[in-house]
Amino acid sequence: MTDLTGRTVLIAGATSASGLAATRALTAAGARVVATGRSAEKLAPLAALGARVETLDLADESAVVELGRRLRGDGLSIDGLLHLVGGWRGGGGLAGQTEEDYRALEAPFTALRHLSRAFDDDLRASPAGRLAIVSSTAVDRPLAGGANYAAVKAASEAWTRAVAQGYAKAARDAGEPLRAAAVIFRVKSLAGLEDRLGAAYTRLWDAEASDLNDSILDLQQEG
Repeated sequence: MTDLTGRTVLIAGATSASGLAATRALTAAGARVVATGRSAEKLAPLAALGARVETLDLADESAVVELGRRLRGDGLSIDGLLHLVGGWRGGGGLAGQTEEDYRALEAPFTALRHLSRAFDDDLRASPAGRLAIVSSTAVDRPLAGGANYAAVKAASEAWTRAVAQGYAKAARDAGEPLRAAAVIFRVKSLAGLEDRLGAAYTRLWDAEASDLNDSILDLQQEG
């Protein structure tokens, strides 16, 4: 079993069923979990599992920066970031893709940008930093009725791959082995795969960063 004793993992958007499953998997492996969400009430089950809970809007850059300062002030530097902020709006063909829907779907991408910047130093300094997002098979097979959704997921993947390149360049420039990895999990739907996601993310620490960085993993195929 993966041993994450001593590691701190931040789960962004942890109030979903996936966040609960990931918290269970990570705490069972010995990790210290910091779970974030906008609702203190919805974060309560995560606190009951032993997670430190932080209520904030991740689309607010200043709140994310302050979260980093607060954690470091408490002696915590994160070793992992699991980005679960998401949502769905779609249907109605291309004409049904409203700007309001796009802006709502864009918020998770905004949160990813804020988080990956705010905790970049932490993840690169960790002996084994692991950042992962959950994307969609819609990136490869976009439909008119999900154009907004697919576009935002594609942007999130591009950003994550850029993060991966940054990890590789920093290690190369320093003449050090690669220790941090950015990974994309793809799914058609997370329904029924929540436990599999938690287990797959936890297992990222069982592999070398060089084997993981800038990879796309099909969650349906993960054991």
